[in-house]
Amino acid sequence: MTILEDLKWRGLYADCTAPDVLEERLEKKPIVLYAGFDPTADSLHVGNLVPLIGLRRFQNYGHRPIVLAGGATGSIGDPSGRASERQLLTPEELQHNVGKVRRQLTSILDFSEDISNTAKIVDNASWTAPISFLDFLRDVGKHITVNSMVSKESVRARMEDRDVGISFTEFSYMLLQGHDFYHLNKEEKCELQIGGTDQWGNITVGTELTRKKSGNTVYGLTFPLITNSDGSKFGKSVGGAVWLDAAKTSVYRFYQYWINISDKDIIKYLKYFTFLDRIAIDELENKHQENPGAREAHHALALEMTSLVHGQAATEDAIKASRILFGGGLEGITENAFKDVAAEIPNASIQRSDINGEGVPVIEALVASGLSPSKGQARKDIQGGGVNVNNIRIQDQQAKLTPQDIHFDQYILLRRGKKNYATLILE
Repeated sequence: MTILEDLKWRGLYADCTAPDVLEERLEKKPIVLYAGFDPTADSLHVGNLVPLIGLRRFQNYGHRPIVLAGGATGSIGDPSGRASERQLLTPEELQHNVGKVRRQLTSILDFSEDISNTAKIVDNASWTAPISFLDFLRDVGKHITVNSMVSKESVRARMEDRDVGISFTEFSYMLLQGHDFYHLNKEEKCELQIGGTDQWGNITVGTELTRKKSGNTVYGLTFPLITNSDGSKFGKSVGGAVWLDAAKTSVYRFYQYWINISDKDIIKYLKYFTFLDRIAIDELENKHQENPGAREAHHALALEMTSLVHGQAATEDAIKASRILFGGGLEGITENAFKDVAAEIPNASIQRSDINGEGVPVIEALVASGLSPSKGQARKDIQGGGVNVNNIRIQDQQAKLTPQDIHFDQYILLRRGKKNYATLILE
């Protein structure tokens, strides 16, 4: 398949400014394309993945991707898809965010210097900041009519809400983004901008501005906005946004987010987010239909996405942590994986001196951890075979925790029943 055929099969082709012409252009030679994001946080989240993975899809077909970090546009705020104006960030906050996000992009795009279509990161503050306000009005503003700007969905929706409205600051956002496209066409020979359907108005301003200022033809291509089958916003979990930064969303939780995708969405998301080909996805779809309880498609999605963002080693740790919380053994567990487990379950403190001395009775540990409400119940739990230390069943009511039970010089894992866990942390 061509890149456009691949996007259409995956359901990622929403709209294009000149579909037939773009298809002919892509057949002639590789193209330079870009997608932009505003660094409003110090990490990307899974909602940013579709356009970024879209860039990588084009790169895999031989095209050259550019990621634009909006150091300038981020200081304004894109009104697209928003009911109110976002809080403005300081230049220092924006540059901090750009620096943090830059490192995350290397896991998605190929920045190798030994390939002809190596990815590149640019910051629109570098060419926007030196332009004076009067020069911007003369060189950019005069080419775009207010009539066309107010007809854009992102602006019209806000103007119809009289209580909120839209500030001139946000109204000017599409001019800045349009100027980005013109600049990248001039300096990088960039001919294509991609983004979500909420960016259609901003993208078409760029194609119009470039045509009027330079006479060059450039193209826009949009992907559908991703929502869950129940209509909820994609990329949210119980704890909020699912971030790519492991310090904000642990690798374990990131893995679990994809594992817990609904059955209705699983095949669609395999197409949207992974690089698995049609044969592999069709096979997973057949297996899912035959035995949805096996969740092979879910595990494939979680494996692909976690490996892409966090790497193979961290993914293996997340899988081991998942198995532990389903009663699996601790053999081969790494400290990072154990920390992921500890972060997901209740913790209780225990004195190292008690462990190193006569040992701590398991009965007392069960009560101290909150797994059993009383010593009497703890005895019954052990007698019933429902108590595990480091996922090894304890049957002796006189059993004690000793230094041999300690993992990584700090942790002991307790379990009562199948799903009630606690981590004892030595002090």
